[in-house]
Amino acid sequence: MSIRRDNPKDEREIILGTRISRLTWDLTVQTIVEWAQARTSRYVCVSNVHAVVTARSDDGLRAAINGADMATPDGMPLAWLISRRRKLKQERISGADLTVLLCDIAAQGSVKIGFYGSGTEVLKKLELALRARFPQLQIACMISPPYRALSSAEDAAMVRQLNNSGAGIVFVGLGCPKQEIWMAAHRGQVNAVMIGVGAAFDYLAGTVKRPPVWMQRAGLEWLGRLIAEPRRLWRRYFVTNTVFLLYILGEVLGVHKPPPN
Repeated sequence: MSIRRDNPKDEREIILGTRISRLTWDLTVQTIVEWAQARTSRYVCVSNVHAVVTARSDDGLRAAINGADMATPDGMPLAWLISRRRKLKQERISGADLTVLLCDIAAQGSVKIGFYGSGTEVLKKLELALRARFPQLQIACMISPPYRALSSAEDAAMVRQLNNSGAGIVFVGLGCPKQEIWMAAHRGQVNAVMIGVGAAFDYLAGTVKRPPVWMQRAGLEWLGRLIAEPRRLWRRYFVTNTVFLLYILGEVLGVHKPPPN
């Protein structure tokens, strides 16, 4: 998969071989809304430390992120690293916050939104929560795909359902790396901006409590999630955070130099 170069607003920072966008909140939202209004087939990867470290050894994931139309830094460590390298203030563009902001904007305009992923119960709670928060929001579709590989016919039916719904933005909650690979495979088929937002479905539905704001701002959201789900997440965070910390330390000590701008 080749790297997308048709978005002149998107500058990338190479971190562990993964190309992460250097964008402000305003430019991120403005660009996505423009794409959505035009019903262009694009996809956005919301990438955290786990995704970046995993992509080091997962060629499919790395290709999906590097080939995305936008790959936002979801995670304070990524934002801090970019800020340190480029002597600028890189904002953290998180999946949950991006979902809320785009829903707010969509509720004020003509953009319809859709959701693809998670289970039916989560989607029901998510729809109730969003309609209570944004009464004017046009939710075009909410699709819970099977927890298995789809046949060609099933996949084609899902694509038709998404396109016939009229959604300009489709939030994808399949988890990493499945959502990134799914979006990459469906660019050119789904006539909408696909955004992989991971745990945002559960956060907004209220089925999983998001760590407090102070932890998010301090770069400790991963710790809050680990405390809430230690059995499921301890290995992920132990491995990925250690690898990323060693990478940053090596850069600080001059063992390796950051790539040129």
